[in-house]
Amino acid sequence: MNLRPLHDRVIVKRLENETKTASGIVLPDNAAEKPDQGEVLAVGPGKKNDQGVVSPLNVKVGDRVLFGKYSGQTVKMNGEELLVMKEDDLFAVVEK
Repeated sequence: MNLRPLHDRVIVKRLENETKTASGIVLPDNAAEKPDQGEVLAVGPGKKNDQGVVSPLNVKVGDRVLFGKYSGQTVKMNGEELLVMKEDDLFAVVEK
């Protein structure tokens, strides 16, 4: 990974949604919604508080996370579409 996020930012790769509904209907690409789950690829060092102490992030590389459909800034790196967002934009970590 050639990107190193700063402060409380994380880099997330979207995970693909299912292309088939529960009843077996196959959805075309243009009808499918943007995925709202992703895998954390990199995390920043953390956010400084008022005293200048860095608070580490609650997520780590490899975590599967939930986020809003329109969260983050999209960047392309080595042909992959990645999201750069603040930790505050993440809703939850999906436990395995």
